[in-house]
Amino acid sequence: MEKNQTESLRKMVYASLMAALTAAGAQIVIPVGPVPIVLQNLFVMLAGLLLGSRWGLASVGVYLMAGICGLPVFAAGSGGFGRLIGPTGGYLLGYLPAVYLIGMISERSEGRVLSDVAAMIAGCLIVYVFGVSWLKLITGMTIAKTLAVGMYPFLIGDGLKIAAAVSIVKSLRPFIFRHQTSATPA
Repeated sequence: MEKNQTESLRKMVYASLMAALTAAGAQIVIPVGPVPIVLQNLFVMLAGLLLGSRWGLASVGVYLMAGICGLPVFAAGSGGFGRLIGPTGGYLLGYLPAVYLIGMISERSEGRVLSDVAAMIAGCLIVYVFGVSWLKLITGMTIAKTLAVGMYPFLIGDGLKIAAAVSIVKSLRPFIFRHQTSATPA
């Protein structure tokens, strides 16, 4: 098999694995209101950092398409198009631009920890903008109430997920990129 084909196949496998891990992370749920605490956003961040913008986007796209098609990959084993028009739909759709931005920053930063942290913070902010905006629109809550149920309860957990992602990426990057000619994400 040609080197480019081998590399594309490897990235496709990694993207599929990240989509599966994102689905698994969605099954770990702490219900705290209309938007539960889940681990799926940790895997979205990891997809961006480890796979880059293009393959991270493919990973999240596969995850979302599986859920839209009805597979039970969303929070608490749910699936279907209805989840996108429910209270969590904005968060789910926000994963697409978030993973792309995280991947883009990661590709340009060549694995620097502070850049990775900044990328994940930016990604979280994008998810919050999409998610809180949609939650407010769907529920009709005031902005203060929407932030109280759709963002504030998640800030500490997202900080912990970012810290965990830094450690995970430090361990996995050498493994993922050992077959490439350069150690930068692509």
